[in-house]
Amino acid sequence: MRQRGASMDVTAMYKFSSGLYVVSAATEDDYGACVINTGLQLTSEPLQVQVVINKQNHTEGVVEKAGHFALIAITEEADMPYIGRFGFRTSTSFAKFEGIESRTTVLGDPYTPVAAACVLACEVVQTLDVGTHMIFVGEVKDAEVLSDAKPMTYAYYHSTLKGKTPPKASSYVKE
Repeated sequence: MRQRGASMDVTAMYKFSSGLYVVSAATEDDYGACVINTGLQLTSEPLQVQVVINKQNHTEGVVEKAGHFALIAITEEADMPYIGRFGFRTSTSFAKFEGIESRTTVLGDPYTPVAAACVLACEVVQTLDVGTHMIFVGEVKDAEVLSDAKPMTYAYYHSTLKGKTPPKASSYVKE
C-alpha cells in the first residue's frame, strides 16, 4: 500500500470489470441512446437495475424527461462500428436506430435486438446526482432474452476490440 500523500495509481480502476450496455429512452418528440458500462441489478423484489449516465450525454436528459428507459446487454457479436454507432456519436445529430433493426419496449423506448443478449424496460423510481453523472434506478417492467451469445464485458471491449474509454464514460480515468 502506498504511503499517505504518495501518488495514486488510477489505473487500478481498470481492474474493475462490468458489461457493456446500450441505454435508450424516448419522449413524444425526442430520443437518445448511448453505450454505458454501468448497468447493474440492484434488487430482486422489486426487480430493479441502475444505470449511470453522464449529464453531458443527450440521453441523460431524455431519460430524465421520459421517466423510463430501455437497457440492452451488448453481446460479443458487436463490432467497433456498432459500438461507435451508439457510443461515439450523439443522438442530437445522428439517428442511431436508422438502418438497423429496431423495436420498441412496452414503455415506448427504442432498442435494437442486434448484438443484444436481453432487453429490460424500466420505469425510473429514483435518481441520484453524483456530480458529472446521474444515477437512475429503474424498476423492471418487462424483460426478454434476445440471444444466447456471450454478453460483452468491458475487459473484452478493451482487450479484444481494442476499444478506448471516452472522456464522458463513468469509468474514464485521466492518467
